[in-house]
Amino acid sequence: MISQRQLFLNHLAQTTDFPLMLEITRASGIYMYTTDGQAIIDLISGIGVSNVGHCHPNVVNAVKKQAETYMHLMVYGEVVQTPQNQLAQAIINTLPSSLDNIFFMNSGSEAIEGAMKLAKRYTGRAEFVACHNAYHGSSHGAMSVGGSEEFKTKYRPLLPGIRHVQFGNIDELRHITTHTAAFVVETVQGEAGIRVGTKEYFQALRQRCNETGTLLILDEIQTGFGRTGKFWGFEHYDIVPDIITCAKGMGGGMPISAFISSKDKMAVFKNNPILGHISTFGGHPVSCAASLATIQTIQEEGLLDEVAQKAQLFKTLLVHPKIKQIRNKGLLMAVEFESFEILKPIIDKAMELGVLTDWFLNCDNSLRIAPPLIITEEQIRDACKLLLQAIEEA
Repeated sequence: MISQRQLFLNHLAQTTDFPLMLEITRASGIYMYTTDGQAIIDLISGIGVSNVGHCHPNVVNAVKKQAETYMHLMVYGEVVQTPQNQLAQAIINTLPSSLDNIFFMNSGSEAIEGAMKLAKRYTGRAEFVACHNAYHGSSHGAMSVGGSEEFKTKYRPLLPGIRHVQFGNIDELRHITTHTAAFVVETVQGEAGIRVGTKEYFQALRQRCNETGTLLILDEIQTGFGRTGKFWGFEHYDIVPDIITCAKGMGGGMPISAFISSKDKMAVFKNNPILGHISTFGGHPVSCAASLATIQTIQEEGLLDEVAQKAQLFKTLLVHPKIKQIRNKGLLMAVEFESFEILKPIIDKAMELGVLTDWFLNCDNSLRIAPPLIITEEQIRDACKLLLQAIEEA
């Protein structure tokens, strides 16, 4: 009988010649379990997805209940569906009053595409400014505003009218002009290896956008839903964006995303032409139910209150001569080493010891740490002990 691994290699499209080939039978909390029963600490939350852990009972129960009620009904935006309404209200309750209208999608890339279309349609402009080393997704528009030429060059031509500037550099904000539809920027640069901008930078950015009539699109796909210790990453900077995008951690493991703006801006999709943006599966009721349960779990379990303390414990424990520095915003962390050649064997050894980690697309000398927010102090100590062992033995 053909094995699951061989079926995987035979029939599923691969993105590298060296897939991880980790065969998981179940997952719970911060752990994934292999076919031979090994418990593996998921220290990256499925790349920022499982903020409340794998198979949180609240999320599982919400999914079961909604799946038994109804699933797909009709193209998003035509049928009144309670899960969408309840989720939209819960999200809007976490936001400033100007962000009161939500368009649900399925993935981070889709949310970015929708936000870019909205900015072009609302402003009547076609140019965008984005940042070097940014990552916003792998579809054509999202890739166009992404900042890594290595991942883009073989897919050109991409969208015209895109200018890239240095993240965090206030002087380069002069490139935002009255021709710019939107400045697209991550609240914390994720795949660049967790690069954190200053409050001064984000406030100068907000001011420049105001001066030029440019919309500010904040990519909260990795930072949203509590990852940084606040529900939204932009709350650290005392600014309000014009559009935000979210995905990853919002679904508790189910696929869902959104771009969020004001009702007057979102209204441009309603006419000239009608159906300015549509999605067959966006706002799927089962995913919406899972997302609502995720928000309620984050709030009811007080997970935001514990993020800073847990992040500090990681930084306190992860001390080793090979570690050059640790950058973080909450539980979005990068542990920097001298080179990829040093880091890769550490990641491999950690995997053998039972800890799943990763590097960053645009920063291959730094190790990614973004555990489920539910991780306990004892589990952090266990994970760090194994990471330090991996560093020693690699």
